Amino acid sequence: MSEPQPPSDPVVHAYAEAILTAARAEDALERVEDELFQFARALEQHGELRDRLADPMLDTATKLEVLGDLIGRRAHPQTVAAIVWVIQAERARQLKAIADGLVALAARERAHSVAEVRSAVPLSDDQQRRLSEALEQSTGVPVDVKVVVDPEVVGGLVVRMGDTVIDGSVASRLSTVRSHLQSA
Repeated sequence: MSEPQPPSDPVVHAYAEAILTAARAEDALERVEDELFQFARALEQHGELRDRLADPMLDTATKLEVLGDLIGRRAHPQTVAAIVWVIQAERARQLKAIADGLVALAARERAHSVAEVRSAVPLSDDQQRRLSEALEQSTGVPVDVKVVVDPEVVGGLVVRMGDTVIDGSVASRLSTVRSHLQSA
């Protein structure tokens, strides 16, 4: 398994580095990293919302009002500030890349690897801890687990670490069974 790579796009890298520096200064890096990752994944799953926040014809005040309605007081102020900064700079379409860059930079700083885990349902803290321990045992490197709730998974998990994908999802197994039945 490979260690997380910083973003190759210099603009994305600069945003991720600046957010990392500000979050670390506020002693909130782990929370900001997780919240930004989750928000970026939510935008990824809701294209209409992403398009609205990225629409250059929509004024910034309206975008910030939408953002306030979405995360309001639930997110750390530094997370909100980072998202506002990205939106005001008309970089909303790059938010996923910026969040991924932040995750990669923070993981490298901690000498950890990162696993993006897709599950149909949220995983408990205990399940995340056990999964992290199992992945660490397998790779020999501490692993930060980032969970994405994805109903398309149906059940089970899809784990991505760098270029390695472990697909233990029910959807994948059903697809395999379907292929075998069609070829029989």
